[in-house]
Amino acid sequence: MFHFPPFIQSVLGFFLLIGPLVVLHELGHYFVARWCGVKSDVFSVGFGKALCGWTDKRGTRWQIAAIPMGGYVQFAGDANATSEPDEQAIAAMSEEERSHTFAAKAIWQRALIAAAGPVANILVAVLIFAAFFMAYGKVTSPPVIGEMAPNSPAAAAGLLSGDRITAIDGQKVSEFADISDMVRPYPGKTVSLHVQRGGREFDSRITLRDFTEKDKFGNGSRVGQLGIRSARLEFQRVGPIEAVALSGQQCWGIVRMLGLGLKQIVVGERSLDELGGPIKTAKFSGEQLSLGWLNFVQFAAFISINLAFINLLPIPTLDGGHLAFYAAEAIRRRPVGARSQDWAFRTGLAFVLALMLFVTINDLASLLPWGR
Repeated sequence: MFHFPPFIQSVLGFFLLIGPLVVLHELGHYFVARWCGVKSDVFSVGFGKALCGWTDKRGTRWQIAAIPMGGYVQFAGDANATSEPDEQAIAAMSEEERSHTFAAKAIWQRALIAAAGPVANILVAVLIFAAFFMAYGKVTSPPVIGEMAPNSPAAAAGLLSGDRITAIDGQKVSEFADISDMVRPYPGKTVSLHVQRGGREFDSRITLRDFTEKDKFGNGSRVGQLGIRSARLEFQRVGPIEAVALSGQQCWGIVRMLGLGLKQIVVGERSLDELGGPIKTAKFSGEQLSLGWLNFVQFAAFISINLAFINLLPIPTLDGGHLAFYAAEAIRRRPVGARSQDWAFRTGLAFVLALMLFVTINDLASLLPWGR
């Protein structure tokens, strides 16, 4: 659809993707904070030096900053963009001003504000996928083998066309798409299939093919394969309620996939090379943009869930880290000490910056011919 030079296309795609998603994420924080009576001092798209902005009638400074790698809302009483409380500033406030600080609110209110950003990203993804289900319907296909690739793991195990797969490792299979969900994340794993053939049932143990799947742009993804295709595909129209339900299921499936991928990297089942950062995201954004708006919007929904997932990890400075502090406060019935919070925020910030540096180097190594 678009035919810009690759670099320009990637930059354009990245800003069209990250900009709106970050704004929607931060608006989630902003509006829930406003509902809870918390004053917002700064709403920033990007970090670092402010390039331009304005101050609204509520005293909030809306700005665009120099480093377009995210954004933040700084509430009254915050020492910095990570919502670390500024004890001295709070102590110097009047009682009225102090009542509108983030730190003065109840635990449940602070938790709602912290969770609102990731929830906004999830809602964006749910609405996008629901719109696609409304427009195109849902794909249905029974879990019946239609074709098998030559020398595939399924053929080697003696499976035949017409066999119905009813369970994989004890998990029920209802649709052919369930097979893909249970197989693709596990390259090289041996799985147990429960199969119906005619009037009899049997179990078959199969070692999945460890296959690197490549798209039209040459991007590789390591997946597990049985080497089978479905017997038939059907499209069914769905109403708005079912579309939202299906969208929610799809979003949950992506979250489970992200969690599984992270676990596999931590335990060494997948290479650290599979981690991607801003450069790789920009590359993928440009590629999806070149395929048209529908592909790009679907990709935006996937990245929106990624942002929610990452932000909910229990790492200080991220939303999940704040939620972990509030959980600890609820259990202990008193806030975590200021010194402990300061140490945790510094450690969390160092970890996030180190991770960003690592994934950026990883991106360069995988994308540039001399990177290795």
